[in-house]
Amino acid sequence: MVDLSVEYAGLKLKSPIIISSSGLTNSVARIEKLAEAGAGAVVLKSLFEEQIQFEIGEMEEASDYPEAGDYLRTYARENSVNNYLQLIKEVKEAVDIPVIASVNCHSSSEWVDFTTQMEEAGADAIELNIYFLAIDKKKDPREFESAYLDIVSAVKSKVSIPIMVKLGSHFTNLTWLVDQLYHKGAAAVVLFNRFYAPDILTDTLTMGSSEIFSTPAEIRNSLRWVGIISSEIEKIDISASTGVHNGMSVVKQLLAGADAVQVCSVLYKNGVIYVRKMTEELKSWMEKKQYRSIDEFKGKMNYSNIPNPAEYERAQFIKYFSKHN
Repeated sequence: MVDLSVEYAGLKLKSPIIISSSGLTNSVARIEKLAEAGAGAVVLKSLFEEQIQFEIGEMEEASDYPEAGDYLRTYARENSVNNYLQLIKEVKEAVDIPVIASVNCHSSSEWVDFTTQMEEAGADAIELNIYFLAIDKKKDPREFESAYLDIVSAVKSKVSIPIMVKLGSHFTNLTWLVDQLYHKGAAAVVLFNRFYAPDILTDTLTMGSSEIFSTPAEIRNSLRWVGIISSEIEKIDISASTGVHNGMSVVKQLLAGADAVQVCSVLYKNGVIYVRKMTEELKSWMEKKQYRSIDEFKGKMNYSNIPNPAEYERAQFIKYFSKHN
């Protein structure tokens, strides 16, 4: 009998499969189905700082009373936050798996206070979904990275529950940043966030969005960095995200050193019940290899545990193309 339980950021999970923040995790009914299918934890759909600011702007434009601005701003924030806090409370009552609140933010202003309220509502942890599009040519790149650290420090000073940081991969030195996040109080990082990407519609000459869902091939980038960072920064936990589409991709990320994985796109494509199939594939592989627990093989193939660590560093296809003249 294999044991799929893991510990991630101090949380006890019955399975390493976590459901990412998305429309799949925005209601009690959906989350109950995910728990029944075997999910180890859920990250609630994010509370978006940007969305609340947009709603405030729309309300102010529609108002004939300029002096009502302060009231509208307060109402929009409180309404969005209160709805989110209510969701946390209801989900905690409905399921027995960890419930992780998610904040999509780009500042450390009142969002620090919101995370305090999330903890009080019963969230088991908080995932900070932080992103800055660095396009200001007058701004030193270090300022953007400092903003990540400032947000984590601010939230850590207010809450006692674990903090995870969901990151993109476009940093000059990702290993340094993750190490600094650990020292600022982050218990885990999620590698990687999959951001909205624009597309150009050539027929209409308008802007649209590129493919929303990830593909199995996208695991290659997260796999590389999970393997490296799990070796170089052992004290911080890692949840692997993007490109996790079946049980074998879960196995690969665990072998690379991930403590857990996050799934989303594959469930939109195959349904919530697919969590069960992924779990069975993981179990079957463990039984075949005679592993009784995930700890027995986690990190077995990370940067420091393979004969040639340079395999994780290879950036060019020289070896591959040399065979295809």
